Formats: sequence, structure tokens, C-alpha cells
Amino acid sequence: MDPTKYRPSSAYNSPHFTTNSGAPLWNNNSSLTIGTRGPVLLEDYPLLERIASFTRERIPERVVHARGASAKGFFEVTHDISHLTCADFLRAPGVQTPVIVRFSTVIHERGSPETLRDIRGFAVKFYTREGNFDLVGNDVPVFFVRDAIQFPDSIHALKPNPKTHIQEFWRILDYFSYKPESLLTFFFFFDDVGIPLNYRHMDGFGVHTFTLVNKAGKSTYVKFHWKPTCGVKCLTDEEAVVVGGTNHSHATKDLYDNIAAGNYPEWRLFIQTMSPEDVDRYDFDPLDVTTTWPEDVLPLQPVGRLVLNRNIDNFFNENEQLAFNPAFVVPGVHYSEDKLLQARIFAYSDTQRHRIGPNYLMLPVNAPKCAHHNNHYDGAMNFMHRDEEVDYFPSRFDPVRLAERHPIPSYSHTGKRERMTIEKENNFKPAGDRYRSFSADRQERFIQRWVTVLSEPRVTHEIRSIWVSYLSQCDRTLGQKVATRLNLKPSM
Repeated sequence: MDPTKYRPSSAYNSPHFTTNSGAPLWNNNSSLTIGTRGPVLLEDYPLLERIASFTRERIPERVVHARGASAKGFFEVTHDISHLTCADFLRAPGVQTPVIVRFSTVIHERGSPETLRDIRGFAVKFYTREGNFDLVGNDVPVFFVRDAIQFPDSIHALKPNPKTHIQEFWRILDYFSYKPESLLTFFFFFDDVGIPLNYRHMDGFGVHTFTLVNKAGKSTYVKFHWKPTCGVKCLTDEEAVVVGGTNHSHATKDLYDNIAAGNYPEWRLFIQTMSPEDVDRYDFDPLDVTTTWPEDVLPLQPVGRLVLNRNIDNFFNENEQLAFNPAFVVPGVHYSEDKLLQARIFAYSDTQRHRIGPNYLMLPVNAPKCAHHNNHYDGAMNFMHRDEEVDYFPSRFDPVRLAERHPIPSYSHTGKRERMTIEKENNFKPAGDRYRSFSADRQERFIQRWVTVLSEPRVTHEIRSIWVSYLSQCDRTLGQKVATRLNLKPSM
């Protein structure tokens, strides 16, 4: 048979995973890093191929976070943290920075009800004097997986069945039965906070570990937390059915109406900090995005307040074309070696160039408000009028010069080039601690949600048993209660 001739797609069903070019993949779970933690290497072609292919799956709506609403306002510093960072927008109490914030659901489509159980996005774009800083997070502090190479599969499992276009929990439970690190996220997902009352009454988190750098070049790991001044409030499952059946855009309407009425939503920003020298002191990896930092050990420190006092002028221009990227940091704020964050640095701009166009950063909602200069010319939809004759650097005919040097983290890395998992996994204890913090009625609702999804007909006995085992390792009583209602024997 001539191999160059067309064959049906079924003929290409390899017994093992491959790249798009057919190269075999022996490890589909770990990015290529220097040592156990990283950083991730740009030469990891399977990772880049998977992320690039994934971000081009749907047009024009976002692959994730398609359903959302935006508002404008300001961030004001209330507490001095200049000893931790040289960031201009954090330089002193009283300093204000204009922002635009986008809230969203993660999994469901652009027109889906805002009452569906899901993680919520909480993304803040700071228009600072030194460029844009995008703090792109969620309403929960953790994520399902800790390595970006697993991200496309995890989202596929959470998305609707490609055959029926219906979200089905047997698929979710099947995939994540291989990922016990997802437990803490599920302990938020199936908790009451899985359906916020609206966008005003929910927490926000930067999720990842970032790095603050001060003028002396000293680095400090940091976690960002947003706390609503009106408190966290949620809908019960029964209330969500009524609210969603009445208005599938209830959260968008609530946000718009309250701002229009002068009832401006407000959040307080807190941080947790850790010295990079202390990362090995703990029984968890502080850069692991599937776990949290204990607040009794690393307490919350106040920084400032976020106020949303202006509605957007045009939903398409300032919500659909609004584009975020965790890669957008400013002097004094930098990344960490968090493996998921490292890949997001690449993935977000790659997604936006595909979704909106190569010059999406020229759009007013995305463009920096400070003066900026570069030699990025031409490309589709380039509407910037430029009449310079010099489009290269350096040049004696162009007065522009490089900016003053600012400090960045200067970590040293040694290790083999290999695909590895994080060594200090902390899959069960934080989830169990969270469950034990619930009131009795809240625990009961949480248990019942697990029983409901584990009782679905296509969830096999094996999958049920695995999840009962996981729940038992989080909390023995929790596992026993779920097992009893499923007529299963709990295991440890």
C-alpha cells in the first residue's frame, strides 16, 4: 500500500501516544525541566505542541473562561510593602492605579447560565506607569493539576462529551481518578462556593506563586488573595435552579446594576510571603499549584483595596476582546518556577493572537496606558499610524534608548534534563483540613454532591472505589459516609 495516499483516520490510531508528527511519547504527564521543579525548557516540543494545539481548538470564543463580565475601577495601596517590592504601583499608601477586571466561569460556553457549578475566573489588569500587570486568577486558590502538559486533557474531561455535547461526570471522575492532586480543588468545587451568589460575593486568588523583588534585588515568594468587603455568599443547588431559570445572566446583571446604582464592589488585597530559602522547610512544595500555604504559618498581610466604580462602555470591545496574560509583569513583580505558571506565560499570548489577532495588544482595552515604544510593525489588523523610517534598534537616527536596569530574581538551577513530578506531593491533608472546617450542614451538602455524581450510571465500581479511597485518605469519616451511601466498603 502506498503510504503517501489518503487513509481513513481510523488507520492512524496508534497503540501509543505520539506527537502530531507521529513521534512516540513515553511520558505524557511531565514537562521537561531542569531538575525536579524547573524551570521548564523551551525545547519541550511535546508541551508546546499540546498547548498550541489546545488553544486553537475553538474560534472565536475563549476555550476556557468564555462566559464572563467586566468592570473598571482602581486599585489603591493601603499598606506599605516597599521593603518587599520596587513595583511603582505599590510604591506607597495612597497610590492609585486604574484597572479593569473580568469575572467568568471556566468550563461552560459564552451563553451558558452563570449559576452552573464551576470555578470562577478573577482576572485583574493593572494599567501601571511601567506597563500592564495582569493578575490572572480564580475564585479558589488551587488548580486541578500541577503540570501544564496535563492541562488540555483536564479541560477536555471537564468540557462536554464530544459525542453528546453534554458535561458528564463519569468523564470527569474517570480522568481525575488518575490525579489525586486534584482533591483540594474538588473540595472547593463541590463545596457551597462552587456556585457563588454573584461576582461581588466571591474571593479571588492569584493561584500561582509569584516573586516580589525589592530595590536591593532581594526576592520573596508571594501569593495574592482578594477578599470581598461584602463577604462570601453562595447559592444552594436548589436556589441556583430557580435563579438560573429566571435569568441565565444574573451575575452579569448584578454587577452592572450595582455599579450603575453607586453600590461599588470592593475587595481587599492580601498577600502571603515566603523566603525562597525556606521552601524546603515545609512538608509540601510551596510552588505546587494544587496546594495552599497554611495561613496560621504564613499569615495574610494587607496591601490595598480594589474598587469597581465604572461599567464598561461596550461588551464586545471591553469584555470579549479583553485579553489577559500572566506573562505581563512589571519591575518588582516576577514569576516563580511554578510549572503551570511557566507554561501559561507562553500559552496566553499564543491564545490571544489566535483568538483576536497578532496585534491584539493595540486594542484600547489591552494597550498599556503609559508611553511605550517597540519595533513590532505590520501584521494583520495593524491600525497604528507610524511614519518612522527606522524600525530597528539600535540606531543613531532614533533617540529611543533602553530602560534603566531593574532587579529580577537570580536563582541558580542545576539538574538533569528530564520529565519529573513534584517530589513532595500533598494531595490529601489540605483537603481533609478544609472538610473538617465546614459546619455539619455544610459537610452534609458536600457529601451529598459527591454521592450524586458517584452514583451516575456510567461511573464504574472501580472509579467509585478509587474516589472513596481518596476521600477516606482526606478524612476517614468522610470516606465512610460516602461509602455507606454508595453501599461500598471504605478503604484507606
